[in-house]
Amino acid sequence: MSDQSNGQDQGPGTLPMNVLAQYVKDFSFENPNAPQTLLPGQPQPQVNIGVDVQVRPAADDIYEVSLQLRAEAKQGETVAFLVELSYGGLFQLAGIPQEHLRPILMIEGPRLLFPFARAIVADATREGGYPPLMLNPIDFADLYRRQMAAAEQGEGEGGQETAF
Repeated sequence: MSDQSNGQDQGPGTLPMNVLAQYVKDFSFENPNAPQTLLPGQPQPQVNIGVDVQVRPAADDIYEVSLQLRAEAKQGETVAFLVELSYGGLFQLAGIPQEHLRPILMIEGPRLLFPFARAIVADATREGGYPPLMLNPIDFADLYRRQMAAAEQGEGEGGQETAF
């Protein structure tokens, strides 16, 4: 009774979605006020996080999902560090109805990319002399709903994608 699996489980509840590649598209870490911000007795930085997701077609049934993360830490008015990361993935989806492509790519794509992007941000802040910045999990379904609502009202500029 051996159940051999090649890792391509296509049973009920699975998406016909293949991750073809993951990569850093753009990355920046700035530590503009070091070493002053790293001296003992400095206040704990206050960190503001920004998240954006963009999707564009790359080839037939292949789409690029870009997860943009931006974290700016300040000690009072002084910038301690700034991290900007654009982390991408190529996803192949075959046999998905057109109306389901966008939500799958905008929710499942970044959900799969996030742990890797989170590790890059944590490593960069640690190497910059700070404790690793461990980003909290992100509800990409809620982010997608908010982006769609903003787009319907004509307010959204982030998270927009080329029509496909």
